[in-house]
Amino acid sequence: MTESRDEAGPFAERTAWARSLRTPLREFLRTETGGAVFLLAATLAALAWANIDASSYEGMWGTDASIRVGDAGITRDLRDWVNGGLMTIFFFVVGLEARREYDMGELRDRRRVALPLAAGLGGMMIPVAIYLAFNAGRSTAHGWGIAMSTDTAFALGVLALVGRSFPSRLRVYLLTATVVDDVIALAVIGVFYSEDVSPPALLAALAIFAVIVLVRAAGIRQFGVYLILGVATWGALESSGVEPIVIGLAMGLLTYAHPAARTDLERATEVFRLFREQPTPEYARSAQTEVAAAISPNERLQLVIHPWTSYVIVPLFALANAGITISGGVLGRAFTSPVTLGIIVGYVVGKPIGLLGFSWLVTKFSRGRLRPPVGWAAVGGGGTIAGIGFTVALLIATLTFTGPRLDEAKIGILSAALGATVVTWAVVRLTGLLPPKTRLRALLGTSETIIDLAAPVDPERDHIRGPARAPVTVVEYGDFECPYCGQAENVIRELLAGHGDVRYVWRHLPLTDVHPQAQMAAQAAEAAAEQGAFWKMHDLLLQRQDALQPKDLVRYAGELGLDVDRFRADLRTGLGTDRIAEDVDSADLSDVSGTPTFFVNGRRHMGAYDITDLTTAVKTARKTAALRP
Repeated sequence: MTESRDEAGPFAERTAWARSLRTPLREFLRTETGGAVFLLAATLAALAWANIDASSYEGMWGTDASIRVGDAGITRDLRDWVNGGLMTIFFFVVGLEARREYDMGELRDRRRVALPLAAGLGGMMIPVAIYLAFNAGRSTAHGWGIAMSTDTAFALGVLALVGRSFPSRLRVYLLTATVVDDVIALAVIGVFYSEDVSPPALLAALAIFAVIVLVRAAGIRQFGVYLILGVATWGALESSGVEPIVIGLAMGLLTYAHPAARTDLERATEVFRLFREQPTPEYARSAQTEVAAAISPNERLQLVIHPWTSYVIVPLFALANAGITISGGVLGRAFTSPVTLGIIVGYVVGKPIGLLGFSWLVTKFSRGRLRPPVGWAAVGGGGTIAGIGFTVALLIATLTFTGPRLDEAKIGILSAALGATVVTWAVVRLTGLLPPKTRLRALLGTSETIIDLAAPVDPERDHIRGPARAPVTVVEYGDFECPYCGQAENVIRELLAGHGDVRYVWRHLPLTDVHPQAQMAAQAAEAAAEQGAFWKMHDLLLQRQDALQPKDLVRYAGELGLDVDRFRADLRTGLGTDRIAEDVDSADLSDVSGTPTFFVNGRRHMGAYDITDLTTAVKTARKTAALRP
């Protein structure tokens, strides 16, 4: 069931509407890139402030602030409130992203957990070993945790600036590995950098956390319940002497993620329809609840909190902690200090060796069954940029050292971030010097990607436009009454006109709860297919989405020169309903709940639906396919 390129017709102007449609990963990476700029600005501001007026800087962040309820209360200086209070929210977002990767990202294929886990562990163990080698037999060896953790936000932001030639899958791989990194680093803080632990208070914190787990298991979704219990756990951990930021990570890991289910969306539509008919406060609340429930709590919370952590909390943390007085004597002492040298060499040399080396070991011992989703040059670039360890490194430094030793640690952390950026830039430049085919393999690799499309394309069954044996296949689940599908059709035409080696597949997903004529329109397309005119009817239906009544469909059959009596009879008998139902079932199996949804070579397209993003996805798929044996 194929159609030649000529039958596709002329392409229309590309649409701009899809730029506003953001996916969770896309939004995460976009926020991290912007947040890195804010973080850099806050770091420079802290350095300037500390060197212009050091007493003002320390006086500001050393100011005490208290929260009291009756006789009980907590008193901390402002720096500690930022480090132990606001940063709890940051690590909550880290936990949310880790859970999302586990539920919906690369780690949903549990066989793939081993590789980023090993890479994350290697990227921590080697730097720690290097730091300990520099500080062996010294009291400063206790600061080994400083050299462990990558700053995900900063690293991804810098990677977007200096590593534009690296494939987007590197960012996903690096994000997955550094999430492992953050989880372990928080555990290390809780176990090794907590002092004078009070067992009764710690038991109280564990008991409250157990209640949180039970409340979640009971299916209670009220945010206020978790907020109260989370704050209570934080307070108990603070009283126990354990760094309370660990509760943020733990609660983030408990917050599940899932794609919106079609049944949930249909229920939300029905409740909203009831509200439209009877706009009462009760129906308004029900509609609000059902709409929110259709989206996982993980994604709802990330949408609200993540920008605050990237643009406010983490830059505020940098402003409170990155300030050091720089002079010739301070720098001279720092760059001969084992603390500074251990941190710099640990991050700039140890991180890439650990991440790249452990990834290679897993690939070797699995005999190639487990491979990074990108080429080894890209993995190497990811390893070098992972040498940016800022947030957690500064946090552990403030827990470990004071005075000159703390300044030495801060200089080491900042110098390592600069060094990692320069080395990554060098890797990018050297990779660009490779021969084209070698460079392509070094960047993209040859690993198998996760296939999201549950039902493979069947040339004997599917409606296919373009060459039957194309290296790139674009599958769209669409609805003839969906206005976004109508606009996306122009993009598809432009895509096919510009790429002769792409085949396009249309599958039906009529959203009958919001588009009452969509099912009948899909049946009309199938009735036309019986007379060899599926694509002609497909094009006409998407051009005239405001006129899809049965009489309109029959008129279109006449315009196309079809046997109108046969067409009308096929519509009346429900011809094609079984096929449409099969498409809907395959959409459910592929976790498709909205239209249009695209798959490129079996991989769900998570970007916008404009010509730029789809063209990029097609080019990447073509290059990857060319590397396959």
